[in-house]
Amino acid sequence: MRNWMVSAIAIAVAIVAWDVAVRLSDHTLIPGPVAVVRALGELASTGRLFRYAIASLFRVTWGFTLAIAVGVPIGLALGWWQRGARIVGPVIQFMRPISPLAWIPLAILWFGVGDASAIFLIFIATVLPLMMTAMQAARGVHRVHAMAARNFGLSGVQILRRVVLPSARADLVAGIRVALGIAWLVVVAAEMIAVNSGLGFQIVDARNAGDRYDLVVAGMLTIGLIGLMLDNAIRRAA
Repeated sequence: MRNWMVSAIAIAVAIVAWDVAVRLSDHTLIPGPVAVVRALGELASTGRLFRYAIASLFRVTWGFTLAIAVGVPIGLALGWWQRGARIVGPVIQFMRPISPLAWIPLAILWFGVGDASAIFLIFIATVLPLMMTAMQAARGVHRVHAMAARNFGLSGVQILRRVVLPSARADLVAGIRVALGIAWLVVVAAEMIAVNSGLGFQIVDARNAGDRYDLVVAGMLTIGLIGLMLDNAIRRAA
């Protein structure tokens, strides 16, 4: 049986189990699949679903792209040149356990309520994991490859670009997929507090607008679906 058929069957079983659980439950606040589909239709018909999804994707794209542009080159360089890693490593290890959400007050103070705050939070949340992944990937490259490249006259930067980066590609792709999931998590949390649009804002707004939990779950499903599509896009591009 093909993989897509197995996935389709699993999704169908999950939906049926969800519907049965809601029907057997005494809690009327829990929406069933039919109610959530209607809520998705409502969001789509008013244009909010597309508008909020685009807003979230915009913030993730900018924040995550900046994190890759900064984190991957620095991580590769630190992983290859051990002396630099010994100098900068303690600072990275100190900052890495700090939750990205702890930066929300400072983000609002520095950038105000808007896109810049969310982009900053996404950058902070993903640049350090990407840096650590790149460092570990660079350390896994065989030194004999670099020695051979040096014998052909390549400089240190050329070795990093033409030897280390291709050799670390598989590990980098895996780290990028993980970091992208983190970025998607953080943008939703940031939109619940620091901005007034996006899928995270939609969830909070639906909860406040008369406890529309069907819209809340519809927003959650949209977040999960887009996250799955982004992960598949990265995997196929690799």
